[in-house]
Amino acid sequence: MQPSSRFEEIVALLARSGEMTVEALADHLQVSRETVRRDLARLDRDGRLRRFHGGARAILAPASMMETEWPFAQRLAQNAAGKKAIARAAARLFRPEDSLFIDTGSTTIAFAEALATGPALVTITNSPRIAATLAGNHSHKVFLIGGAYGVDAGESLGPLALEQIGKFRARHAVLTIGAIDQACVMDFDLQEAEIAKAMIEQADRVTVLADHSKLDRRAVFEIAPLSRIDTLVTDLAPAEPMARAIAGAGIELIVAGA
Repeated sequence: MQPSSRFEEIVALLARSGEMTVEALADHLQVSRETVRRDLARLDRDGRLRRFHGGARAILAPASMMETEWPFAQRLAQNAAGKKAIARAAARLFRPEDSLFIDTGSTTIAFAEALATGPALVTITNSPRIAATLAGNHSHKVFLIGGAYGVDAGESLGPLALEQIGKFRARHAVLTIGAIDQACVMDFDLQEAEIAKAMIEQADRVTVLADHSKLDRRAVFEIAPLSRIDTLVTDLAPAEPMARAIAGAGIELIVAGA
């Protein structure tokens, strides 16, 4: 296969799947991984895809991915290394005795693990798993929000949870999201979006933890405009249009490991 044909095949594959690894592309195209890496570098320079460590994704997610999200158990396994890097970078942002809302997500679970061995914090969360992780360090003070139990992610949701969040005031809200575009941050689930909104309303500063798969993507329910976000921690630098929007909103961008 000629390079030009291979380029078109790679772009077409990503347009259908959204994201593929170098290994999967090499197997499909029946070429070496080094050839795929060179092709991805070229296509990334040409602005036809977004390369990341170990693979690439489409510039725009396919329509089938725009308003859906993987089950939580699968999200925990996806890009685990990137989420751990985000968690370590984010954990360094907070000081002893800081108060934090933390919502439920695969990246905030990694964040809680990074915080667990650190200095004493006051945390309010709707995730029993995050609460248990932080409470393992007895210097942390942990408040667990109750409410209707969401089985998929293991979280408290609904009116009771929202009412309890309103009884707290925290310095920071640390949130995961379903998607972020050049206008706002979003989620795929209405109840999770309501939890995030309630935490933002009761916090002074907002930090969003989002791996590269969430960037330049849309979801159904808006959480907040970019202007309400103070810090965004991600694992790979965003494409130039997204980077401009982030800078224009006055957001501090932290690329883990950069």
